[in-house]
Amino acid sequence: MLTSFFSKSKPLSLAVIILLICVFYIGVSFSSWENGFGWVEFLEKTGGLLVLVLSLLVLNFIAKKNELTKRSAYKSLLFAIFAISFPKLLQNSPVIIANLCLLFAFRRIISLRSYKSVQKKIFDASFWVSIASLYYFWSSLFFILIFFAILNFASSFKNWLIPFVAMLAVGSLTLCFHLLAYDQWYLFQDWFQPSEFDFSKYGEVPILVPLSFLLGLLIWTLFPYFVAIQKASVTRRPVLSVVLLYLALAIVVAILAPEKNGSELIFFFVPLSIVASNYFESKKDRIFKEILLLAIILMPFVVVLIL
Repeated sequence: MLTSFFSKSKPLSLAVIILLICVFYIGVSFSSWENGFGWVEFLEKTGGLLVLVLSLLVLNFIAKKNELTKRSAYKSLLFAIFAISFPKLLQNSPVIIANLCLLFAFRRIISLRSYKSVQKKIFDASFWVSIASLYYFWSSLFFILIFFAILNFASSFKNWLIPFVAMLAVGSLTLCFHLLAYDQWYLFQDWFQPSEFDFSKYGEVPILVPLSFLLGLLIWTLFPYFVAIQKASVTRRPVLSVVLLYLALAIVVAILAPEKNGSELIFFFVPLSIVASNYFESKKDRIFKEILLLAIILMPFVVVLIL
């Protein structure tokens, strides 16, 4: 049974998930290389695949260490399935890199609950969000997540200033790099990406099918997650709330995205994977969960057939 296979995070289940990502990523990459490819492009594509796999491993590590889920492979499987269901995402290296940077930031944000090395962790998280914003401007909204964590775990006046110091550090390094490498200033218009509110592509079947499935899964699993938050201890409740805010900010980022082609939804995958994983790890509705998991796994194959 599928739920039995992925109910434990074993090397075999993780290897199957990584293999699935590699197969779909290589398939999408080769479809764009009909007229051949250069070695630079090949290295870029390989780098994108490695970053995507690393994102999967980082998510797995964060969830396990901070007990956001049980020790199952569901969150890794869901993240992988969501990613390979949007071919345009697999061709968008900047957004994949931005997502990895946000995962590094998320790791430091969650670890604030230990109340150790607080200022260093706030700086690290702010630094990674700043780096992510260089690849995808609207990921800068995740600074809100940092301030929310400061409010809950380290509400000292000095701590509120640290994110601005990190932003200034990244801005200074970026400016110096551009002056040295390109002999020109790094201006605001080089960083800013204007929003585009044309959602017509969401009506196209290859995007509509997985998007509808994701929204349906969100609606179905969000209520049990709210219940879990209510039942959680006072110390654990802020951690679970951080995941919810992550989810809300990801939706806002998708709405404000400069282009609507499915790749902007990648920031949505991490918190949804955590939320949905908690549902699959519960002991209720076992037969339904088996059917639902099978449908989720088949989703990217359906998208390929549609294309």
